[in-house]
Amino acid sequence: MAVIRVDIAQRPYEVRVGQGLLAEIGAECRGLLRKRAVPVITDTNVHAAWGDIVEASLRAHGHEVHWRILPAGEQTKSWDELAATVNWLLALEVERGDHILALGGGVIGDLTGFCAAVLKRGCKFIQVPTTLLAQVDSSVGGKTAINTPAGKNLVGAFHQPSLVLADLAALDTLPERERLAGYAEVVKYGLIDDADFFAWCEANGAAMLAGDGALREYAVAHSVAAKARIVAEDEFETTGKRALLNLGHTFGHALEAETGFSSDLLHGEGVALGMVLAARYSARLGHMSTASAERVARHIAEVGLRAEIAELGLTCDGAALVRHMLHDKKMDAGTLPFLLMQGIGKTYLDKQVDLSDVAPFLDSELARPIK
Repeated sequence: MAVIRVDIAQRPYEVRVGQGLLAEIGAECRGLLRKRAVPVITDTNVHAAWGDIVEASLRAHGHEVHWRILPAGEQTKSWDELAATVNWLLALEVERGDHILALGGGVIGDLTGFCAAVLKRGCKFIQVPTTLLAQVDSSVGGKTAINTPAGKNLVGAFHQPSLVLADLAALDTLPERERLAGYAEVVKYGLIDDADFFAWCEANGAAMLAGDGALREYAVAHSVAAKARIVAEDEFETTGKRALLNLGHTFGHALEAETGFSSDLLHGEGVALGMVLAARYSARLGHMSTASAERVARHIAEVGLRAEIAELGLTCDGAALVRHMLHDKKMDAGTLPFLLMQGIGKTYLDKQVDLSDVAPFLDSELARPIK
């Protein structure tokens, strides 16, 4: 098992990465679960795959599990589910010193973390991510949020977990599409500031996705360590360092909005396309070579992710996608910062991007022939 420490000032915590952690969750949480009753929030898919195993382990350590089983999918990150879940936790008489377990992917982690942030002005929670995307990204760093009609993740709070348990065995029960979507966030760490890791992904990504256990542990642990380092430097995204983690997200969120935050485009799939667009737009501006931008697109396509937005079959134009960007939570004084690249492993924050130039770029991408 790999153990990565997230060195947040005065409240550091561990991310444990390994096989079999769900079957040992009672032991792994020893010392944190102070009451017999343990609230566990999950979704229908995860409960069907892992509910019995998690409950057996917690019962073996003297706990009684109280389940809240929510619908799977992005629509669960809503005001209605937030209110209903907070009321459920209040009915269970959860106290500030208690821990809530978030068992699932990014949707469950985000919703549960936000519930924990606002319940009695802040109680504790444990992230138990069951998707690749959640293990390498959303479960670490304390960003919690829900979606609103205005856009994705526009209402939320920074609220760090007490512990993160990333069981690699959970990846075996994921549909291939979910694994691929999570892989986009793995590649992201190479593109941000680690060209050697991007090269590792090119050489090993396919085998890792196919199930090689050692490669999976390395990919997840390396990604978590990269995020932990950045979060420790800039917990609340105030210096600009943590903003680098949003590579691909500005373009990606606009595509998600255009597809109605639906199963037509999973979050990780949007990030993958967004990173390709960020690379190509960087090349358009002359900041990186066209060859490097196409290297990014080629790797995304080679592992089985879509690398062309034309593949989405959208009927909108570039201006419509830019309008979605105007609701981005990173808007500041009417300016939208973009994460662009000066090369692979050289991402930077650009606050001078002209949105009137982004629209025709997106028009050209929408018209790009599918290979």
